[in-house]
Amino acid sequence: MGRVTQRRKIHKFVLDGSPQALEHPVRFKEDVLAVEEPLEIRLGEMSFAVTMRTPGDDFDLVAGFLVSEGIISEPGQLVSERFCAGEDEDGVQTFNVVDAQLRPDVERPATGRNVYTSSSCGICGTDSIEAVRKSSRHSPKEDPLTVPVRVLADLPDKLREAQAVFSKTGGVHAAGLFKIHDDGTSELLCLREDVGRHNAVDKVVGWALRSGRLPLTGTVLQVSGRASFELVQKAAMAGIPVLSAVSAPSSLAADLADESGITLVGFSRGHSLNAYAGRWRIREEDLAPSVA
Repeated sequence: MGRVTQRRKIHKFVLDGSPQALEHPVRFKEDVLAVEEPLEIRLGEMSFAVTMRTPGDDFDLVAGFLVSEGIISEPGQLVSERFCAGEDEDGVQTFNVVDAQLRPDVERPATGRNVYTSSSCGICGTDSIEAVRKSSRHSPKEDPLTVPVRVLADLPDKLREAQAVFSKTGGVHAAGLFKIHDDGTSELLCLREDVGRHNAVDKVVGWALRSGRLPLTGTVLQVSGRASFELVQKAAMAGIPVLSAVSAPSSLAADLADESGITLVGFSRGHSLNAYAGRWRIREEDLAPSVA
């Protein structure tokens, strides 16, 4: 898979007590790892941010990041993206710097973030909570979407089935954008994987911007990890009405979901799920009657 994965020789220690393990408790083998490299985002001459990511879909990542930051909201505001020159010690192009050219009337930030964003944090370097409560130009509050609870509960399995990089490495997050049709069925529109869960979401949002699909009305964003404040923020900026996660949300994520009009689901495991905000969007007519 090119620069997305990398093979590495390892020593595997087997402690299961089997005859094979007793005879050869340490085995020399090869494993597949998800690649993690820095990406510098430039806006013209200004270095805006550096994020750690899995290479691939970098133009989507940059576009989605700029949407999440409230800098752009429509494809025409992003004039072009290109890789800048950059080489490693062996003289090989790194493809780790992207320059984004914005339309002249787009207001640019006065300065860059001045810190790098790790693969576990999407808002590192932001000075205050108020600064990240950005106003979305694609508010999901009025989106009338409702989703059958069983359809919502099936999305984590559908996401997992499509995770090609995770199947090879076990080391990446995924974000999947599902369209909910009028008959209640779901359709996977876009899936992106990355070592950073916020990067995976930015890649999905960037794909949507570049495809002219914003705002993302009538959709569910299913993520493979927990639901943090930053993921709810990114969903709000893209006009996504439902965010579902297989793990827990944070308290601030639930508060922001309430404020933004987003339905926030956590611990979605196929057999059950928790609604932390916007419960009215979840249709339960297909649930079996409860037994007293």
